[in-house]
Amino acid sequence: MSSPFQYGGQAVIEGVMMRGPDTRAVAVRRPDQTIVVDEKTVGSLTRRFPVLKAPLVRGVVVLIEALVLGIEALTFSASQATGEEEELTPWEIIITVGIALAMAVLLFAFLPVAAAHLLNSVAPGAFIQNLIEGLFRIAIFLAYVVAIGRMADIRRVFQYHGAEHKVINAFEAGDRLEVERVQRYSTLHPRCGTSFLLIVLVISILIFSFLGEQVLWWRILSRVLLLPVVAGISYELVKISSKYYSLPLCRVLIAPGMWLQKLTTGPPDDGQVEVALAAFGAVAKESEK
Repeated sequence: MSSPFQYGGQAVIEGVMMRGPDTRAVAVRRPDQTIVVDEKTVGSLTRRFPVLKAPLVRGVVVLIEALVLGIEALTFSASQATGEEEELTPWEIIITVGIALAMAVLLFAFLPVAAAHLLNSVAPGAFIQNLIEGLFRIAIFLAYVVAIGRMADIRRVFQYHGAEHKVINAFEAGDRLEVERVQRYSTLHPRCGTSFLLIVLVISILIFSFLGEQVLWWRILSRVLLLPVVAGISYELVKISSKYYSLPLCRVLIAPGMWLQKLTTGPPDDGQVEVALAAFGAVAKESEK
């Protein structure tokens, strides 16, 4: 018997995107206060090619699909929230994803490696260098989250992030999906992408420590080449910790990620929860057909 589908999503500009088994729905609050919902069929590659469901491999596939869907959802939400209709072409999506990946490589591969390399004379040794590099990487991530969290528009996105979690928590608890009921639930969730990113940062320290001494250019390149491995392992850990979240050990392991979510989520108002419910209702309706 197959396990029930685990719904997920992300916050967008003035809205929420939810992902179902075969569809995704983006619900956005427009300037006239109406809610518009955009639904799209998005069959996963893991269904078309079962070999991609293999542990470690599936995490990489899910990550890439989430990145593409996320950019599409953000584009749609931006156009609806501002009242300016716009849709990205496939090539524009590819270019946008490419730019996002390039920025990620710069921030989380090049800069941490370069910073650790500069400290090599006072902190030599492969293990110490990898530890310093990893701590720099985590510091950059935390600084980025805190910095953008000070922006008013991003704080609203974080509130929609909290609304998304509340709806999924209420659904998984078997409660009625009504605004008043949903508001009783937590804005934190063990399968959150924020927790996943923190696990990626920690796991990368462990994996890169096995590589030993490296010249600077190969050290940077190896971080990029091993990213799928790190992402695959991290994805499996998130799935395991979420499945056995009731166990004390799993709660301890995932506690840092849950704490970090307090920076990337906020308490939503009833209107924001209403938007999240609209997105979830659209994908849940399709999965029940």
